Amino acid sequence: MLQLKVVRKRAEAEGIASFELARPEGGALPGFSAGAHIDVQLPGGLVRQYSLCNDAAESQRWRIAVLRDPASRGGSAAMHDAVHEGDLLTVSEPRNHFPLVHAQRSLLMAGGIGVTPLLCMAQRLAATGAEFALHYSTRSPARTAFRDEIAASRFAHRVHFHHDDGDAAQKLDAAALLAQPDPGTHLYVCGPAGYIEHVVGTARAAGWDDAHIHLEYFGAAPQDSASDGSFEVRLASSGRTVGVAPGQSVVQALQAQGVEILTSCEQGVCGTCLTRVLEGQCDHRDHYLTDEEKARHDQFLPCCSRATTPVLVLDL
Repeated sequence: MLQLKVVRKRAEAEGIASFELARPEGGALPGFSAGAHIDVQLPGGLVRQYSLCNDAAESQRWRIAVLRDPASRGGSAAMHDAVHEGDLLTVSEPRNHFPLVHAQRSLLMAGGIGVTPLLCMAQRLAATGAEFALHYSTRSPARTAFRDEIAASRFAHRVHFHHDDGDAAQKLDAAALLAQPDPGTHLYVCGPAGYIEHVVGTARAAGWDDAHIHLEYFGAAPQDSASDGSFEVRLASSGRTVGVAPGQSVVQALQAQGVEILTSCEQGVCGTCLTRVLEGQCDHRDHYLTDEEKARHDQFLPCCSRATTPVLVLDL
């Protein structure tokens, strides 16, 4: 973990602020690759993940951008209201679960604040002379972060803006854009859950290979928990059994019994709480594991996922 100073806080668009982080004494930061994120410890004890959105070739600063979410569970509100220039934040070194892969062409599709990792990808692809296009969808120009920066960049001609409040001709037509799968093209998608599901569903319906579709969620869509039942988890190390009630997560049930699991997003997005499962079948509700990983039922995310069998035996 690093103690970094907020050297600049800036309004990038309506409801979106960027934060530039640097060592208080100056000096180089650990390197990162396009698509990487950092964990940020926020005032109040929360931990949240934010994608790095400056050029990966830079070594003196990291930049993140945060959308003030009306449905915030505390993270975005803390960043906007309680973090100021000059403050120190504890952050992790970068990790990358959303890396670029070598391809003849890359198609980047961003919804709202989902532009942050894709902006870094666009900077990297432009620097290497790679073929790519970025389609950036927002509600309006006023809610479009980094618009001026993109317009002044070397890759401005590769970026297509789509606004909900604009005329029909400029709105995103995912079906037309993705109608012809190209074996040399890889698709990268980031944004709200509904946006990702629309784009990825359209791509799959058009015949895109899943191996060429890469995505990262910033938050999960609300889960319908009305039919949730109770089940038990057993700790393999001690044989202790803990009941999980309807409407209660495994993490919450274990915490109530003094068993702590490290968590961060609490939505099944970041993978921080990934736990090995030794026996039982999981009801996976995360956006972190692949379909193949879920089918093995040998690990799950206890912040959101549940069980389809009466008992799960956990490697705890």
